[in-house]
Amino acid sequence: MNTATAKPKPNCCRPRIRLVAKAANTPTITAAALVHELMEARDDKQLLRFQKKLATYKLLIIDELGFVPLSKTGAELLFEVFSQRYERGSILVTSNLPFDEWTEVLGSERLTGALLDRLTHHVHILEMNGDSYRLNQSQRKRKNPPSP
Repeated sequence: MNTATAKPKPNCCRPRIRLVAKAANTPTITAAALVHELMEARDDKQLLRFQKKLATYKLLIIDELGFVPLSKTGAELLFEVFSQRYERGSILVTSNLPFDEWTEVLGSERLTGALLDRLTHHVHILEMNGDSYRLNQSQRKRKNPPSP
């Protein structure tokens, strides 16, 4: 399976990612939200069921990896998702961080190395740089205020 990751990702890419998610009929979830759901599923003794649900998607889009540092348990659960999808399902990851800074988010060089090893084995890396679409929208609104 091909795994795609975009890094660093400015906000200009978010509308395109939504289009990919819609076309692929797959959810987009932030890394923090995914980890939160994994931890809730584990606490409710439903982790295996949730992992099986994630495995049904041909493409899993994990957005904003790197905005929120993960707990040790959260990073381990996220690693399991990557590991279970390795060569079985595609993952699209967006991050504003280069790979060498992912250790700060995942908390362990060893875990980060193992995750990146799986993620980058069959990969297309798209490095996108550009202006924030939110900034562009707010600037356009200031130039063209809505008519009363």
